Amino acid sequence: MRSLEKNFDSIKESGHKKILMSDVVVTRKRNLFRGHKWNILDVITVLWILAAHLLTLFAPFTFTWGAFWAAFWCYALCGLLGLTLSYHRNLAHRSFNLPKWLEYTFAYFGVQAAQRDPIFWVSIHRTHHQYVESDKDTHSPTYGFWFSHMGWLFDSGYIVEKYKERKNVEDLKSQAFYRFIKKTYLWHVLGFATIVYALGGFPYLVWVMGVRLTWSYHWTFLVNSACHIWGYQAWNTDDFSKNNWWVAIVTFGEGWHNNHHAFEYSARFGLEWWQLDLCWWFIRVLEAVGLATNVKLPTEAHKLRKSFASSNNLK
Repeated sequence: MRSLEKNFDSIKESGHKKILMSDVVVTRKRNLFRGHKWNILDVITVLWILAAHLLTLFAPFTFTWGAFWAAFWCYALCGLLGLTLSYHRNLAHRSFNLPKWLEYTFAYFGVQAAQRDPIFWVSIHRTHHQYVESDKDTHSPTYGFWFSHMGWLFDSGYIVEKYKERKNVEDLKSQAFYRFIKKTYLWHVLGFATIVYALGGFPYLVWVMGVRLTWSYHWTFLVNSACHIWGYQAWNTDDFSKNNWWVAIVTFGEGWHNNHHAFEYSARFGLEWWQLDLCWWFIRVLEAVGLATNVKLPTEAHKLRKSFASSNNLK
């Protein structure tokens, strides 16, 4: 943390502003409008997220308990099993192993979270950990809250600029399933939306593809933004990652973000008994029935090395 503290002192003298109620200083700028060359991918991304938000406006007028519970269970399946368990802990960090049929099933749930295909998502996330808070970090809050929250999604040129090689997902690229999903990704999401509309009509489309996705998007995005701005640090990670309980509650444990940056290989994010981590509980069930193997956890020696007490002793 000493390097960050020194940066804070020099930044104060430079006139840069802190993000409200935090120690994070906005030191970089990226304007999405002035000087930004929009390409077709950027336009599609904006239109898709805008469409989900516009659908959400119809929620009060289309409410039915059937549509509500359909949205809830889709959020649970795609958020808990798809994004958190599969994309993040299984694929990005290899925190445990699953039989291929189950790995692919959970990954497909992640596809229906509509946050891009596994190859893209995992590559971005591994890049974030490798270059956290540096110039190559794709969504550091040093660009400001809103850019780290979702602005970076609308600037594909920025993503390519930060990490041109994109050779950190060869393990997924070597598998035909993930290559197929990458090539046909949009059709899977649009196909699911068509099925939802065919089975439930406009109310189900509003709740499953509008409310569910809008809710999921912003809570996922808050892990990138809020969890690097507000909360507390339990471990010396030399970055801005924070443990944030209110994000953890609705993201199945993802909000224990400082824990995660300290021990990114760990299948368990809520390291204390009181830190709610629903994804970890599910992994434990899979492990108990023999489906999850090689489940990784930090040892006491690892914890000691990351503790602030140990760091202070080394000064």
